[in-house]
Amino acid sequence: MLLSSSLQLLSIALYLAAGTDARPTAQGLASNVDTGLLHARQQDIVTWDDHSLAINGQRLMVFSGEVHPFRIPVPSLWFDLFQKMKAAGYNCVSTYVDWMLLEGKRGEFRAEGIFSLETYFEAAQKAGLYVIVRPGPFINGEVSGGGFPGWLTRVPSPLRTKTEAYMSATDLYTSEIGKIVAAAQITNGGPVILFQPENEYQLAAGGFAMPDFDYWTAVTKQYQDAGVVVPYINNETPMKGYVSTSTPSKVDIYGFDAYPLGFDCANPTYWPQDALPTYMREVNNNIAPDAPLTIPEFQGGAFQLWGQGGFDNCALLLNMEFERVLYKNNYAAGATIFNIYMTYGGTNWGNLGHVDGYTSYDYGAPITEERLLWREKYSEIKLQANFFHVSPAFLAADRFDPSLDFTDNGAVTVTLASTDASRFYISRHTTYDILDSTQYRLRVSTVGYGDIVIPQLGDTPLVLNGRDSKIHVSDYPVGDERLIYSSAEVFTWKRYEDRTILVLYSGPNEHHEIAVESREGLISEGEILRGLAVNIQQAVSGYTIISWDMSDNVEDRKVVRVNGNFYIYLLNRNEAYNFWVPPTGSDYGTSDIIMKAGYLIRSVQRDGGTINLVGDVNATTPIEIIGGAPLGLTTLTFNGEPLVFEQSPLGVVTATVGFQAPEVTLPPFSEMRWKKIDSLPELSADYDDSAWVDADLKESPSGYRAITTPMSLYATDYGFSAGSVLYRGHFTANGKESTLYLWLQGGTSCGFSVFVDSAFLGSFLGSGGQPGGDLNLQLPSDWEAGSDHVFTIVMDHMGLNSNYVVGDDTLKAPRGITDYTLEGHDLDAVKWKITGNLGGEDYVDLDRGPLNEGGMFAERQGYHQPSPPSEDWEDGQPTEAISKPGITFYTTTFDLDLPRGYDIPLAIKFGTDISAGIYRAQLFVNGYQFGKFVPHIGPQARFPIPPGILDYHGSNTVGITVWAMEEAGAKIEDISWDFSMITATGFGEVEMAPIPAWRQRDGAY
Repeated sequence: MLLSSSLQLLSIALYLAAGTDARPTAQGLASNVDTGLLHARQQDIVTWDDHSLAINGQRLMVFSGEVHPFRIPVPSLWFDLFQKMKAAGYNCVSTYVDWMLLEGKRGEFRAEGIFSLETYFEAAQKAGLYVIVRPGPFINGEVSGGGFPGWLTRVPSPLRTKTEAYMSATDLYTSEIGKIVAAAQITNGGPVILFQPENEYQLAAGGFAMPDFDYWTAVTKQYQDAGVVVPYINNETPMKGYVSTSTPSKVDIYGFDAYPLGFDCANPTYWPQDALPTYMREVNNNIAPDAPLTIPEFQGGAFQLWGQGGFDNCALLLNMEFERVLYKNNYAAGATIFNIYMTYGGTNWGNLGHVDGYTSYDYGAPITEERLLWREKYSEIKLQANFFHVSPAFLAADRFDPSLDFTDNGAVTVTLASTDASRFYISRHTTYDILDSTQYRLRVSTVGYGDIVIPQLGDTPLVLNGRDSKIHVSDYPVGDERLIYSSAEVFTWKRYEDRTILVLYSGPNEHHEIAVESREGLISEGEILRGLAVNIQQAVSGYTIISWDMSDNVEDRKVVRVNGNFYIYLLNRNEAYNFWVPPTGSDYGTSDIIMKAGYLIRSVQRDGGTINLVGDVNATTPIEIIGGAPLGLTTLTFNGEPLVFEQSPLGVVTATVGFQAPEVTLPPFSEMRWKKIDSLPELSADYDDSAWVDADLKESPSGYRAITTPMSLYATDYGFSAGSVLYRGHFTANGKESTLYLWLQGGTSCGFSVFVDSAFLGSFLGSGGQPGGDLNLQLPSDWEAGSDHVFTIVMDHMGLNSNYVVGDDTLKAPRGITDYTLEGHDLDAVKWKITGNLGGEDYVDLDRGPLNEGGMFAERQGYHQPSPPSEDWEDGQPTEAISKPGITFYTTTFDLDLPRGYDIPLAIKFGTDISAGIYRAQLFVNGYQFGKFVPHIGPQARFPIPPGILDYHGSNTVGITVWAMEEAGAKIEDISWDFSMITATGFGEVEMAPIPAWRQRDGAY
């Protein structure tokens, strides 16, 4: 049965008939829009209404991706990532700022080198991306402490509240970040267009207000005082509206985040029932009717925890089907400020990651940890983002409730987005996760032709394949042309001096139909230039109908011409994935080139009769420019090299970019000369720990909870917030000691080992999900009264808890010895020493930041850095067995000279066999900790190392700590190189991150 009329259709018709004189136009904001900003801040560059943001009066679909500069500490590679985003059609990048990395010591703010925000902003602007800045103070972001520095644990007041102690603790950070952001705002010629103070502020413990408007106002005032004037947004989950556009403390634009499929990457084909967020438009209209639907974080992947399956499964769960269904559902709801978290995840190098997660933060994102493009995830985003570049009316459209009344099949739900001129029909399966294909017919409304049920020709219906969604259009302008309707989706179009080109795409094994209005009322017969299974018919009412069947052949392309010079390309979606509208590399727009290529086109520049392409290829690649090449093209280059090309009479340019895989020779780790040194000298009888910190605080300054030991043994109370922590407990025996009981808490999947004098007592090995554990250890029975002894305890510090719930103060959850008993001995008589990284919050390595080092002897001495004084150390391979419990540090130096002009993603891979004993290992590359390997918990055994950390054309130092945790010792099974897909790249040379070499450290012990 065909569509029946309904109240909703009636309301739509009345709206269309009424006219929209006061509505925004497709191009810009209407003149009656109030551009007043929060707290009367004065700027008129970034404005908005209830539909969208605008820059200088022109509407902008903010299509953004999250990229954290601190998760790839090679500033020259930020531009590489931004080029890849821009090439996919993104126009914005969003970032958190990690307070912990910038103010590791209270009162000392450092944001230089790899932590330079100015460099990040400059790279984004160079690539043509706007920036959203989200500095907190609290960010969550799966970073240690949620971004809070370790010293904040000693602030004796509730965090994220308007107390004097907490607010004064944030003053330096907010002031300095605020000034950096203010200088980079669009009002000062920079790329920053939106700003988010605080993050995920929506939950409070009993006794704490939610929201605390005084607190929110105080935080925003800090940034206002620093000069941040662009619109303020927030990010709330779930949608409560605690702080919105109309609450006592407000934001300019209300925002929320959503992760509808969750994080169950172990089941990558399972979509939870009823997880599609269909409530967003209604709730947003109730909370913030005067602001556009804004999603500062929407799921682009998922994080993984210790012991889980890994990120490849996350990319499968949150794949291109997820993007098609869930992202288009957002657009249907009206989302026009949209940020994908993450677009590039990166690496939790140097202990910066959250306590629950391991070194990789790949996230299953469209761009992998190694900066590779997940082809279908990345390419699906490219199709969607480019649609917005050529569909400005979509931003001004009103949305109506999802309806079953646009089709003849209740299994398909359609949401209408409509202006006075154009309409968009976002179709999806009513049961969003269904795998079955569904046939349907669609009713569209048109100006001048009334309601039309499509397809009109033949008996073949449209089809919506499982886990798919489509944006159909009617009255869609294409330059001087007009689509009366199209069931196929729009990728892009361009109007040139002598022709207009439109690119449409569809999934395999689908039937589609479009209607093109005849110009000036003339009937154009149309012409099939390429392809089979195409039917062209003329309607007496003044338009041409084109219908076709798309096979599952990727190359099943069809090209038709109507109205004399209107060329329409009908592509299989998998072929469309290889099409590009490259940026020019010099502005916020894109070029007018439409082309097919391979892996990546970074930019294009046209100069008279010359076209210069810059990109990456991973195979010999055909190039086809279907639009934008000047007739009589004289020169075509790719990465500076001239290409032999042909140009058809229609101006289409074809060429081939050659590719030859380079010979990559990597020195085997097994053949390198390794040196080793004991990294637990504390077990020797003559070890002097007098330089260690006295653990003598009778109370914990955190106030989190009362200590249960004679003195605080919490690591953060003494300034140690990351990496390993060591304790030394001195006592004089009375001959009655029998057992030592210990409870340590190091965070999720932590472990610890216990020694007395030089004897091993035991280890808590740790397991996924456990934040700590206890041991009850038997002591030697032959101690004489009056003999002196010392306990040595090594604990793996996994990071600080996030502080998600206001008032819970979970940041302050202790790390270290939380309880112990020494049976037969007075606890007050044990004198404790503690150490972590050398200097604690007075950290030594300013280049690599406050978290990169832990408390092991080799780290305190700086031996993990290049050129340690290892000549007199013993020779020894890390793959040789360690015969007893303890810690050994290994180092080697080697040269690389890899082929230039290629991007060669390298990783170091460890064997996972633990039959020789349980151990934990750390991997240092040129001084940067790029891997914490815990093979008995997993899952990570492969650790990508970016160029810029590895010197591809020079000397490199790798250091490995191996901590054997069992009586029989341990052995690393294997260490090897592993590399991913190699591309010939036009990016250029990667500049090295700061790589300071070893030097004698003052006060090292």
